[in-house]
Amino acid sequence: MRHSIQGAILTPSGWRLGELQHEHGRIAAINAEPVDEATARASGAPIVLPGFIDLHVHGGGGHDTMDAGEAVKHIARTHARHGTTSMLATTMTAPAEDILRAFEAMGAVCRERPSQATRVLGVHLEGPYINPGKLGAQPDYAREASLDEVRALHALAPIRLITVAPELKGHIELIAQLVREGFRVQLGHSAGCYEDGVAALKAGAGGFTHLFNAMTGLHHRDPGMTGAALAHAEYAEVIPDLLHVHPGALKVALRSIPKLYGVTDSTAATGMPDGEYHLGRHKVFKCLGGVRLDDGTLAGSALTMDQALRNFVSLGLSVAEASARTATHAADYLGLAGHGRLTVGAAADIVVFDPALQLQRVVIEGETIDHPDA
Repeated sequence: MRHSIQGAILTPSGWRLGELQHEHGRIAAINAEPVDEATARASGAPIVLPGFIDLHVHGGGGHDTMDAGEAVKHIARTHARHGTTSMLATTMTAPAEDILRAFEAMGAVCRERPSQATRVLGVHLEGPYINPGKLGAQPDYAREASLDEVRALHALAPIRLITVAPELKGHIELIAQLVREGFRVQLGHSAGCYEDGVAALKAGAGGFTHLFNAMTGLHHRDPGMTGAALAHAEYAEVIPDLLHVHPGALKVALRSIPKLYGVTDSTAATGMPDGEYHLGRHKVFKCLGGVRLDDGTLAGSALTMDQALRNFVSLGLSVAEASARTATHAADYLGLAGHGRLTVGAAADIVVFDPALQLQRVVIEGETIDHPDA
């Protein structure tokens, strides 16, 4: 049975005012007239965008990916209500047995999407191959990377991203090996210099983890890992909650990195009231919109992707550009054909907003998600 959505529809060739039809989890037709964004928004019609893609999710709804068990299923349902239609479950730096247990639990959710949940594409292995001097909010279990460990974990649940500190012994060579085996590597939690970043990109690294955070900063005589990203990266993720990165720095990155995309770096506190939660083995506290360790260090976020879209628009981006940075660029970074854009034959992953950009409807593979949260 075909279902239809009426509104101002963002397609790869621009805005269209009319109707989108979907059936069997795919977009079947778009019958609409071309308009510009100003006309689309002034029409008062619902704003129809591709579903969000979040490549850095630690938790939500009171659950953390490292909890194993049913945790990722609950997390995926929390984020679905905020318009995320695809995500990567993201691990923390932890003892090997904790990571193994988390992967064992995530495999089933990656193989089959639970009802009313976002699609879990696989895992972002954020730790433990990071610099112990740039842990950020990661627990202190950092260690040098092991190709054998990566292979063993990948057999349990598909690894789609691996964060690596390139300055650690043997990591440049290992980045090249990982890329040859089909893994996508990005740089983060790094005390490395500009030259380390450039060498890692030449070895095949493709992006940067939560740009600006937990990496060496930019100085005009010592550009650091941040400078390598701003000078050379095509892709990088950033947390656009307006707490992790100052709006001015976000604008610098938006001008410098062609396909900068937003992630939530969300924690168990996402979608929950203020209070105490956990992030891996850390105790964290949600207060005034942020999530912190007891010493005040930012520890992930409580951001959702619908708010990320609104934050990008608040910085002066058009809705179309904000959509690209919350859906299309992430899809392209992972090579996800048929995702992150509304076109005939693509996945029926759709978010619908009112003219004030409050979320009204979420569709994932043709399934309408109950009770989307504005």
